[in-house]
Amino acid sequence: MDEGLILLIVGGVLAASVLVALGASRTGVPSLVAFLALGMLLGSDGLGGVEFDDAELARQIGVVALAAILFEGGLATSFRRLREVAVPAALLSTLGVVVTALLTGLAAYLLFELSRLEAVLLGAVVASTDAAAVFATLRFTKIRRRLARTLEAETGGNDPMAIALTIGLVEWIQKPSYGLGDLALLVVRQLGLGLVVGVVLGATASWAFARLPHSIGAFAPVASVAAAALSFGVADVIGGSGFLAVYLVGLAVGSTPSRYRRQLVAFHEGLAFLAQVAMFVVLGLLVFPHRLPGVALSGLALAALLMLVIRPLAVWVSTVFNQFTTRERALLGWGGLRGAVPIVLGTIVLSSEIDRGETIFNAVFFVVVVSALVQGATLEPVAKRLGVVSLAPKAVVPPLEVGALSSLELVDFDVGSDHAIAGAAVRELGLPRSALVAVVARGDETIPPRGSTVIKPGDRLFVLVPRSLRPEIEDVFARWRRRV
Repeated sequence: MDEGLILLIVGGVLAASVLVALGASRTGVPSLVAFLALGMLLGSDGLGGVEFDDAELARQIGVVALAAILFEGGLATSFRRLREVAVPAALLSTLGVVVTALLTGLAAYLLFELSRLEAVLLGAVVASTDAAAVFATLRFTKIRRRLARTLEAETGGNDPMAIALTIGLVEWIQKPSYGLGDLALLVVRQLGLGLVVGVVLGATASWAFARLPHSIGAFAPVASVAAAALSFGVADVIGGSGFLAVYLVGLAVGSTPSRYRRQLVAFHEGLAFLAQVAMFVVLGLLVFPHRLPGVALSGLALAALLMLVIRPLAVWVSTVFNQFTTRERALLGWGGLRGAVPIVLGTIVLSSEIDRGETIFNAVFFVVVVSALVQGATLEPVAKRLGVVSLAPKAVVPPLEVGALSSLELVDFDVGSDHAIAGAAVRELGLPRSALVAVVARGDETIPPRGSTVIKPGDRLFVLVPRSLRPEIEDVFARWRRRV
């Protein structure tokens, strides 16, 4: 194919994706569903007529795209932000995935013509929440920070667990000599090696980014892409979870005080969007609408059971010893969005040539679309109904600019109605001596603060702080968020 024609096609698809994203944002349709629809429209059953049935190529594209999305999700947060939710997130990512896989497998065995192992395999494929869907949805919601961070940390950790279960169950189905012990060993090896690689390379990347010289500052995004690729590749080559490793390295880089952090976050946010477009469009091409009616009713029933019964039960089991209220558990249950990860895992099943692989893939499609349309579109309204949202201001443009080469950094903090600093004066905030509240954004006003200025719920504080003190400021913010 001529190079010019290739670029024309790629440019046309990307331009169409921008228009689709614009339409999705205005109509409230999740971008995941919109991009899947674009892929199906371009496919052999649609107007585009593109013949594509290479499940292995779709899997490879999906894996690379997921790595980019997970790295961006880790980069946009920090270890300190997730520290307070580490235990419940870890339980949801492990025990929650196993409970979801088993209960969904039981439902799938009753709804589809699958063997017991094939049914549990379907359960494992849809057991993880989706990083792309969760990160994108939480960006535009005002859910309490602790709940939002639990969902963020869970989705970063449960993908490796679901992937390991899926790979192990495929092996079990194809090799009669395989057993439960082999599956358990595979899961432990994948998670253990992924954790080791993520911690080691994360520490290395943190050291390197903290010392990146000014002279090659323009290459910071190149270095971050290299860190992501190396972490995933090293872990995968030695038999570990590349997804866990790349997420942990993203977390480490995002936690490192660096003058390049904002630049990297902006770059990888764009890269993650491009990855979503590529992944969802390719996966949409792999879906053949004329094959879906045969599993439509059973697929819809499985999706409903997963949303309304199975996910809430898995959340309850995983958080029974954690300090969540009934309303918060209900929100965590409803926040288990399914997205690209189950579809990518479905391509693993499809490319493995398991007898019922196509049935499993088509059932996964219904689970994902229903979850994205119903849960994704209603997450914030449900949170408001449950009373688990925090009052926060509208997005505002920072009233100050701080240059990339400055030793200072401008960080913002949204004051919720349940935060400890609501009602306190600026002089009582407990900031380090070298940090100060530069501006308070209140509604449409910007207020130059005095020591006596009282902080109100809904305020956004812009704090000017030396970059070297960023970890200390995160600890201060954690104290500010404690409930009164």
